[in-house]
Formats: sequence, structure tokens, C-alpha cells
Amino acid sequence: MNRRGFLSAANEQQKLTMRPADLRLRAARPSSLPCKICGAPSALYGVTDFSRPCDIGAPMPPVSGLPVYYRRCETCGFLFTDAFDDWDIGEFKTHIYNDDYVKYDPDYLEARPSGNASWVAQFWSEHKSGMRVLDYGGGNDVLCSSLRASGFKEAVTYDPMVAEHALQPSGKFDLVTCFETMEHLPDPIAGIGKMVEFVADPGAVLYTTLVQPDDLPKTGMSWWYIGPRNGHVSIFTRQALAAAWGKYGFKTASFSELLHIAFRTLPENWRMKVQ
Repeated sequence: MNRRGFLSAANEQQKLTMRPADLRLRAARPSSLPCKICGAPSALYGVTDFSRPCDIGAPMPPVSGLPVYYRRCETCGFLFTDAFDDWDIGEFKTHIYNDDYVKYDPDYLEARPSGNASWVAQFWSEHKSGMRVLDYGGGNDVLCSSLRASGFKEAVTYDPMVAEHALQPSGKFDLVTCFETMEHLPDPIAGIGKMVEFVADPGAVLYTTLVQPDDLPKTGMSWWYIGPRNGHVSIFTRQALAAAWGKYGFKTASFSELLHIAFRTLPENWRMKVQ
């Protein structure tokens, strides 16, 4: 075992002996709390282990014994945990977005940003020479470097969790992309508020987050997309997405269960019609 492997194993073993207070996980209260989206009562819905990642078929890490409770809004259906609400960026980097993160999200490094870049480049190919694109929560700049290489006027990565791309960009962007980031926002209203600061009008946010399936009441906490080890702390319904973006005067529409767009006004030359 190399040094990195040894340290990784040691870190996992250390988590097995930790208590919630050691990780500053907020204790769950039995009473309902206001929904982070609409403010309606949100009762405790279920609990899972801190070390549980999204179930993508990869080996599961050891159970930590640290419970993470989720709540579900009785009005908009938003599913969320407040266990990490006292954390700062440093704690997220230490305990979730660390060197082991890629084990639980292997597509993060190359496959997903490359695929998303191909889709964006294809869809906006006739407008790229005049477009400014911001990839919000873009991680390693793979998506933007691909867009720049394919002829986009400007493509900038902004991700407060990554030191190389933590500098806040200036100006407005015709298109803000936000792939697999919404579910990582412990304060989704504040996170969306940050995104809309960068959106030109007309302009749009193209984003992905998997909305809850219709059979969630049946699958409950066993649904594969719920994974605190991946940082999935906010799980949306379409109603919750509409309510969250609506706070900033944005409309949102869905192309699929995963892919969505939010906007105040769409550029006419995009010739895009959404409901």
C-alpha cells in the first residue's frame, strides 16, 4: 500500500470512531423545521449513514456509525438535511470533497464534464462566437477548456471548492451551466442567488439535478441518489425547483428528470421554446 492509500485507510478508520459532535454534525430535532425552499413544515423523513455514497455500483465504504437525518417538506416535497448547516468550506473540503471523493464520483474528473461540454457545444454551436459561458461549480475546468477549444468566445470555471477556480468572475454571462451542483447546496436559495448574479438578461442557466421519482414514498431513503458522502444534501422535486428559482423571478423548465433550464428571458436567436 502506498502512502496515499495508507492515509486514506487511516482516515476511514478514524471516521469509524468519531461521534457526530466530532464532525460538527448538527443533531436532529424531532419537531418539524421550516423547508429551506418554501418555509412549510418539514418533518423528519429518514436517516442514513454519513459514509453512504450514491449507489453507482462502486464498493461501499465502511459504515461510520454517524447518522445523517433528512427531512421532507409537506408542501413542495423538497428533501434535505441540516446536518451540515454549521460547516464551513474547510470542513466540506476535509470530510467530503477530499482526495477520496473521486472514489464515489469517478465521472467527476473527465467523463461527465467532457460529455456535458459536447452537448453544450452542439446545442449552441451557431452562437458560440459571441457567447460568454460560466460553468458554476465546474470543478477542474475540463468542460470550459473544451468549450474554449471548440470556439466559444469565453468559457470560465467558477468553483469555490477548488482553489484554482475560486476567484469570482466579473460581468454577466449569456449561459451559466451548473452540472450536478444543485444537490450539493446546503443553502439552495443562497446558492441559486449567487448563480443568478452572473446571468445576463436575456440569458439562462442550464443545470442538472435528478428530481425525486414518483415512487419515492416507496423507495424512501434507499433511493440511490441520496448519498451524504457524495455531498448530496438537497434533493429536489420539480415543484421545489420552480419555487426556488421563482424567488429570483426565474422560470424553470425540464428537458428530462435530470436536465433543466432556468431563465428570466431567453435570447430570441436561440429559437428555444420551453414551457
